[in-house]
Amino acid sequence: MAYRKNRTPSEVNAGSMADIAFLLLIFFLVTTQIATNKGLLMQLPPPKQEQEDVPLPERNLLKIQLNSLDKLMVEQEIVDDVSEIEGLVYDFVLNFGNPDDKKRGSDKVTDNQTFQSLPPRMQNYIRSKLGDSESSDAPSRAIVSLKTDRGSSYEMFIAVMDQINAAYYSIYGERVGLTAEEYRKLNRNDPRQLQLYERGKRGINKAISLAEPSSQGGS
Repeated sequence: MAYRKNRTPSEVNAGSMADIAFLLLIFFLVTTQIATNKGLLMQLPPPKQEQEDVPLPERNLLKIQLNSLDKLMVEQEIVDDVSEIEGLVYDFVLNFGNPDDKKRGSDKVTDNQTFQSLPPRMQNYIRSKLGDSESSDAPSRAIVSLKTDRGSSYEMFIAVMDQINAAYYSIYGERVGLTAEEYRKLNRNDPRQLQLYERGKRGINKAISLAEPSSQGGS
């Protein structure tokens, strides 16, 4: 018992604790990823050059409107379900109402060449369901316009944009035998997947116009 009473209590050396805490702080600062709002990833057009404006026929412009109450209209007709937008855009882009043999776009292909490059299933669908002379002349001339109000919600805007993009991805994917999701995930750093990616878009570039928002609510 005497031995225990006379024994000097052991002490913990805390001299290096500050260094350890400092190193841990640096570690967490370096490895922690801080979430940021990146917004929409969109490719902006090149700087506008002086050129003559070419009149755009109304039939080549699909007008989608989103008002301050988040109500949708497509070509002045009310759309109750946002998921309908994908099918409407799909049919509009692939309408082929007045194709010709003029080479257009960066791909320098004609409307008829684009049609002939589509798989038989898509060609049959266009022949039987589309070809409206009052809708788009061809994919190379089809433009989807989205107009919002100042009061439109960001969530609804994103939902509509997702549907528009989904329509294009459906076209591109179906053209090369893939689903829309499979096409979207193609790795463009892989030469084979890049070839599929470019073949899906050839002659059918994504053309989406974001019109200036209205200052107040509307239909």
